[in-house]
Amino acid sequence: MKKLLYVASECVPFVKTGGLADVVGALPKEFDKEYWDIRVVIPDYTCIPPQYRDNFHYVCNFNMGVGPYIGEKYVGVMEYEYMGIKYYFIDNLEYFECFYPYGDTRYDIEKFTFFDKAVLSMLPVIDFKPDLIHCHDWQTGLIPVYLKTEFQSNPFFWGIKSMMTIHNLKFQGIWDVKTIQGLSGLPMDLFTPDKLEFNKAGNMLKGGLVYADYITTVSDTYANEIQTPYFGEGLDGLLSSRHFDMKGIVNGIDYIAYDPNTDMSIYKNYDKTNFRNYKKVNKTRLQEDLDLAVDDKKYMIGLISRLTDQKGLDLINYCIEGIVDDFTQLVVIGTGESQYENMFRHYAWKYPDRVSANICYDENLARKLYAAADAFLMPSRFEPCGLTQLISFRYGTVPIVRETGGLRDTVEPYNEYENTGDGFSFSNYNGDELLNTVNYSKSIFFDTRSNWNKMVERGMNKDYSWANSKGSYEELYNYLIGE
Repeated sequence: MKKLLYVASECVPFVKTGGLADVVGALPKEFDKEYWDIRVVIPDYTCIPPQYRDNFHYVCNFNMGVGPYIGEKYVGVMEYEYMGIKYYFIDNLEYFECFYPYGDTRYDIEKFTFFDKAVLSMLPVIDFKPDLIHCHDWQTGLIPVYLKTEFQSNPFFWGIKSMMTIHNLKFQGIWDVKTIQGLSGLPMDLFTPDKLEFNKAGNMLKGGLVYADYITTVSDTYANEIQTPYFGEGLDGLLSSRHFDMKGIVNGIDYIAYDPNTDMSIYKNYDKTNFRNYKKVNKTRLQEDLDLAVDDKKYMIGLISRLTDQKGLDLINYCIEGIVDDFTQLVVIGTGESQYENMFRHYAWKYPDRVSANICYDENLARKLYAAADAFLMPSRFEPCGLTQLISFRYGTVPIVRETGGLRDTVEPYNEYENTGDGFSFSNYNGDELLNTVNYSKSIFFDTRSNWNKMVERGMNKDYSWANSKGSYEELYNYLIGE
């Protein structure tokens, strides 16, 4: 049996701030338990809901030395089984007593340095020797480094491989060399430009990318983009040099959790055979609830997003007056930078019958919007994978995206001459191009509804369940571990 350990800073259903938690929660469950023993480890945050946390079992504890700035600390190991997967939780109240898993960068770097070393130190104590440790994002970046340096003196760790997955290259765990060296206890000779040093600072993600046996990211296009200066966040040179040890694998979504035929959150269930009749029921009911003009013939565009620069909201700001004409409604759900929160609030005040700004994150409302909207807008500046467009397909909502990262890999642009495609896309980061694409989508929606419905059907027929991505990961794990 092949043994794998997933390590991350968050995981559904215990703690979630973004798509990373969905991936770490969903992927291990997909593998055949006859051949794979996959376990997951995350920190034991006190903000994990009590229905889980109160049922954790104590496994062991030990004291562990980290770097001189941290000294010796208590490490507790808790365990919990959920849906057939064994989860471990690294316990230390000093670091993980919190309402939210992340705080200020300096403190996060300290607690995840402690976490990374604790994960490896725990393995001989619980007697679990994985063939491969699958690390996710910068918070786990020091695991491949420790594995190939300090821990190599212990024969227990010989032969353990490591893999690093980049979910978003923008976040890297960067602080000054002296602090990261003092926290981690790693020797100074690792802080050189070919290892952990980055623009005269220390960089945890870079350490992971240098020392891991393999690198993956969450879409094929993003894997290529991050090897260029525009998308590479300063690490394009390193990533280009590892070109042959890197692969993009598109994320999946949970097809049981996201199913318009069984989703209890939406007003009226439907599937690909009857969406023509029932999607509009969801639309009119949502219009009523949000105090928009109630009219199932309006073109409803949804946007569910963190309200940040990355998501292309400056493009929407540029052309929003053109988007929300008399025949169109825009429904926004999300929180983020105050300039964008206020922008959407302003337009909701100016056009109360057309624009609804829900400055919150409400999972229930989000699902109602997936079911009600005709189109979904994602004009991202960059997008490693994107899950919103995959959920949109599932709910028969047509994505309008910019051709970047996972958006480019998953949305096939509509071609009216061949009657192919399942969404609309534009390539340049430009507000006029965005507006032209939205206007083109409206013309198909209003003038050739039968073609629009076929496009919806093609989207609903796509399979972006985890079962699909699992095959690519399985191949990779077998390659790294050796058959």
